[in-house]
Amino acid sequence: MNFLRQPWPWWISGPLIGLFVPALLLAGNKLFGVSASLRDVCAAAIPGRVEFFRYDWRARGGWSLAFSAGIVIGGAIAGRYLAGGADAQISQATRDSLASLGLHDLDGLVPRELFNFGVLATVRGFILIVVAGFLIGFGTAYAGGCTSGHAISGLADFQLPSLIAVVGFFAGGLISTWIILPRLLGG
Repeated sequence: MNFLRQPWPWWISGPLIGLFVPALLLAGNKLFGVSASLRDVCAAAIPGRVEFFRYDWRARGGWSLAFSAGIVIGGAIAGRYLAGGADAQISQATRDSLASLGLHDLDGLVPRELFNFGVLATVRGFILIVVAGFLIGFGTAYAGGCTSGHAISGLADFQLPSLIAVVGFFAGGLISTWIILPRLLGG
């Protein structure tokens, strides 16, 4: 069980993720990603109320609902039984960069100075968690999918919209990392 507690090398985890695409194609489904799963959950929970969710979510075979449940259950199991108090493994250069932004409590998997309920009561925390979450949700709907869907299955299927979306995701990540976060965190 100790091998589950260690980070897996790219040459194991990358091909495992990549095998999802041919597995889905063999199963007759081209859609992969969390946003597609979330859309199915919403279509099942509020049928007919919102135009975007008016479709037969059962036609996709229910695999996306199982996928979403697996993410939640797997995360809970990993957090409860596999994390074992492990800290995120980040380089010293990254630690120094985060310290320059005012983040010093790097024990655990996320900086506690950003990810706790007390942070929500601050303007900075509200922007980082609530506003950013809304923008991610809006961007996912606007782009027609999330990073995993576009980058894994969309690019594998040679879809131009997925290439454009992935370039946009990376550009947004770079802008957030180098421009927005330093200003929000006061670095």
